[in-house]
Amino acid sequence: MSQHEHVRVAVIGSGFGGLGAAVRLRREGVTDFVVLERADSVGGTWRDNSYPGCACDVPSHLYSFSFAPNPDWPRTFSGQQHIRAYLEHVADTFRLRSHIRLNHEVLMMRWDRDKLRWEIETSRGTLTADVVVSATGPLSDPKIPEIPGLADFPGKVFHSARWDHDYDLRGKRVAMIGTGASAIQIVPAIQPEAAHVTLFQRTPPWVLPRMDRAISGPERWLHRQLPFTGAARRGLLWGIRELQVSAFTKRPNELGLIESIAKRNMSRSIKDPALRATLTPSYRIGCKRILLSSEYYPALARPNVDVVASGLAEVRGSTVVAADGTETEADAIIFGTGFHVTDLPIAERVVGTDGITLAEAWKDGMESLRGATAAGFPNWMTIIGPNTGLGNSSMILMIESQLNYLASYIRQLNVLGERVALAVRPSAVGAWNRRGQERMERTVWKSGGCNSWYLDANGRNTTLWPGTTGEFRKATREVDLAEYEVVRMPVEKARSAEAAETAEVVR
Repeated sequence: MSQHEHVRVAVIGSGFGGLGAAVRLRREGVTDFVVLERADSVGGTWRDNSYPGCACDVPSHLYSFSFAPNPDWPRTFSGQQHIRAYLEHVADTFRLRSHIRLNHEVLMMRWDRDKLRWEIETSRGTLTADVVVSATGPLSDPKIPEIPGLADFPGKVFHSARWDHDYDLRGKRVAMIGTGASAIQIVPAIQPEAAHVTLFQRTPPWVLPRMDRAISGPERWLHRQLPFTGAARRGLLWGIRELQVSAFTKRPNELGLIESIAKRNMSRSIKDPALRATLTPSYRIGCKRILLSSEYYPALARPNVDVVASGLAEVRGSTVVAADGTETEADAIIFGTGFHVTDLPIAERVVGTDGITLAEAWKDGMESLRGATAAGFPNWMTIIGPNTGLGNSSMILMIESQLNYLASYIRQLNVLGERVALAVRPSAVGAWNRRGQERMERTVWKSGGCNSWYLDANGRNTTLWPGTTGEFRKATREVDLAEYEVVRMPVEKARSAEAAETAEVVR
């Protein structure tokens, strides 16, 4: 990378958000951009999460870009390898490879208030950009709890998002920590070959059957020959989920019927009353993420699987000890303990106008305008920012809405001219978040009686969107300049900057 390279836009990350931003920039006529990716390939969370059984819990035709339909999804709920292949296909189809810089980890981003641009330090050099689009995603940095004695465990330890494919689990005693979306896929996948699996469960999840099946050849042929049929399928999947939103956000008591379906799903496989009681949640369904699996409960009923109704508290040599005192011998410990969602690590690497990091600005909780822009950080935008997550539908819908906002943001900058920045007004951020938190009080995520990863350290839900995806799309259709301050470089300073840049190029 050139020491003095400057681009119009720098995109951080090459998952769905980053690749989507790249496609949208090209469609807006912006070709002077780079995509900075810390890994050696694109794919984001679908590159990092390659554990056995990894698959999406959103139907394939909804978990893909509307502008890049895939008529050849092999299953109604596709596996990790198919989703990753889809993202590679998007990178090729939209000619993004020349813009992507692999193995370029962003170490620090600093706003230069004199030149009105971002200085970006990466593991491979520095560059500057007028606009930064952070698309690192909330499921990118694994969270492993601090456990006394873990460093001295003689066996293998890894997180589900950093799976060690060179380690053979056959005949091993495995301690699986956590019962989230990853764990319920991992346990059925490793149970047949492991000598024994002990599942450490702090809180049982609600699990609905996963209505997965192979998509037939005639179906795929129809979607290839008549693309509107694939669009109709996507529209139907979207509409059903939009109709479900009010139960989560306004009338949680209506979710009782869904709970009964989840209980039947459990009772079909779990015959032991004591185990069934251990696996039955005490909170309203939807308060935590609803999980989908038709294999999880059958795996737990196998003789080589035990469930410990307590979290991991300590490791003593090869003995793992639960908070309730239960001791288990293990050869491997696998953490399915989630990610840094409400304390995004990338926020520690962004320094704004006042010389403070985004993490410091968000010390009391993440806040942004329309999930995109943060006060004190001009010309900086995040994809899948605060309060843009979903509890029942496809995140790709939210990403595409934010891409609309990005496109409008770029158009506004182009109209305003060179040497200009948009700085979101703190009052606009405050008003947006107050309205969101007021709506949040009625939701199942706040009233359902659980403590989930949706909530930050202060008990605020800074993760999910308390409405429909249609509402969010309307709210992010275009940038309202009244919510921003237009920052311009003084004429003399702009001329001086241009002269310095010209001299730099000549040298």
